[in-house]
Amino acid sequence: MDFAKAFDKVPHQRLLSKLKSHGISGRVLDWIENWLSGRVQRVQVKGVKSFWESVTSGVPQGSGLGPVLFLIYINDLDEDILRLILKFADDTKIFSTIQSEVDAANLQRDIDKLLEWSEIWQMNFKVTKCKVMHIGKQYSEHQYSMNGHILETVTEEKDLGILLTKYRKVAQQCSKAYARANRMAGLIKRNIENKDKKIMLRLYKSLVRPHVDYCSSAWSSHYKKNELQIEKVQRRFTKIIPELREFDYETRSRKLNLWSLEERRNHADVVEVFKMLNDSLQYRLKPSSSLT
Repeated sequence: MDFAKAFDKVPHQRLLSKLKSHGISGRVLDWIENWLSGRVQRVQVKGVKSFWESVTSGVPQGSGLGPVLFLIYINDLDEDILRLILKFADDTKIFSTIQSEVDAANLQRDIDKLLEWSEIWQMNFKVTKCKVMHIGKQYSEHQYSMNGHILETVTEEKDLGILLTKYRKVAQQCSKAYARANRMAGLIKRNIENKDKKIMLRLYKSLVRPHVDYCSSAWSSHYKKNELQIEKVQRRFTKIIPELREFDYETRSRKLNLWSLEERRNHADVVEVFKMLNDSLQYRLKPSSSLT
């Protein structure tokens, strides 16, 4: 689900009313109201400027408070929604297991509920950018609509920087991560004359490796061909350093004090599992207020 100009559409007065309902009042509420109000803007086209106009909606982007206010505003988006819904900033996803026509009808009902909410709170969805992905092969692919518009069905979609596919394959994500990292490595090789070990190592860690590390726990492949493809990034980059070219990959990595990318992914997986188990344990041990 995609909001149309999400951060620019939040109405100030409705936002303030929601803040009050959350118990925010007094000087804090006055400060937020003062921070939002009194803003003006104008546009300039080919040197010609428009008149200044008051800004009565939107939360300032690039601020720390703006995204928090936006999340508070859409916090009740999932009221009366039967399916599971995930919200991350202006990215919203709703999903459900579909095993019958009834399940499909219930999901369509929830989509209609989201539309009702968006109309009431003046946060319209950009219907042409809302999409459906069917995962699995067991059940027929139902069509869903918003405002009479049949939603586009896709087989792959980029979500928070990760390419998701209908068949849950990660080969394309591996290829894209490899390509981005390789392009950056090539850029560094062509433009940095001083290829000192310390300089290159710092550039690698800050500009190249993040491309193959980002969310690796979500897309790490168990296929050897994908693992070898990703490992080529570090293998090739370490060979750029003149003083290490004569050594094999394992020796180069050891002299640079670098784990292999496979080891880093395994470590990230273990950390992720620990977080899941730890959070689950804390949840189970948390005392319930309904018990006496």
